[in-house]
Amino acid sequence: MAGLCEGRVVIVTGAGRGLGRAHALGFAAEGAKVVVNDLGVGLDGLPGPESPAAQVVREIEELGGEAVAHGGDIATAQGAQSLVRAAVDAFGRLDTLVNNAGFLRDRMLVNLDEDDWDAVVRVHLKGHFLPLRSAAAWWRAEAKAGRPVAARVVNTSSGAGLLGSVGQGGYSAAKAGILGLTLVAAAEMGRYGVQVNAIAPAARTRMTEETFAQTMAAPEDGGFDAMAPENVSPLVVWLGADASAGVTGRVFEAEGGRITVMEGWRPGPTADRGARRTPAEAGEAAVKLLAAAEPPLPVYGSR
Repeated sequence: MAGLCEGRVVIVTGAGRGLGRAHALGFAAEGAKVVVNDLGVGLDGLPGPESPAAQVVREIEELGGEAVAHGGDIATAQGAQSLVRAAVDAFGRLDTLVNNAGFLRDRMLVNLDEDDWDAVVRVHLKGHFLPLRSAAAWWRAEAKAGRPVAARVVNTSSGAGLLGSVGQGGYSAAKAGILGLTLVAAAEMGRYGVQVNAIAPAARTRMTEETFAQTMAAPEDGGFDAMAPENVSPLVVWLGADASAGVTGRVFEAEGGRITVMEGWRPGPTADRGARRTPAEAGEAAVKLLAAAEPPLPVYGSR
């Protein structure tokens, strides 16, 4: 198995199913050695009867690749550290980190329990930060030791993080936070040879196939399955490869055969009078600016 990622060592979190599994198999197909992380939990984040990580490892090995399973909780410092150690112990190095793990506990805000908020933010946002911190520490040490680093991080946000999604306040907030984390990490870690980017994928997974059942359904006529998670992985594999040199601090939407570079917040119409306004004057200025501004895209689920 030789290809775009030949010789690279790649970690994929939440890689037992869905997008993570597709990413792991995609990297292996391009020659990478893969650490398959999965806690083996249900949609609500609670433990299931068995972890699927070992099955993905077997799939990779049956295709002629190399992989190891990791079942630690990457939203803890110990779990994140053991994840990086698993890569280094098994393969001697780490080149790419794909942060993908997550689950849902959807509620409208007035019904959203604090515990559900904490659980979702923990696995999505903290579960990005801690592996990223552990990997960054290893790469920084490598760079300071004079060894060349060409590392890649691919974070997983969502359209909910870009636009918001009705009934997903915690999830949307966490996924928006991942975008901010991506930008800061790209700026801070570039000096050590690390590139950090994010994707906002749309695909059929356990988190989407019930919530958006009609949109996510596979075509009955056998045509192109636009919602198959395997459609997203080619971009992730490229971002995780040497070939993406020079690309950092960017956010991409990926769905089916479509890839979009997202441009984020940019200054729009502005007015500066050089002096303090009264509330009424501020309101008058705001109304004029809003009339000249592009209308925002609607929040998912509000149409």
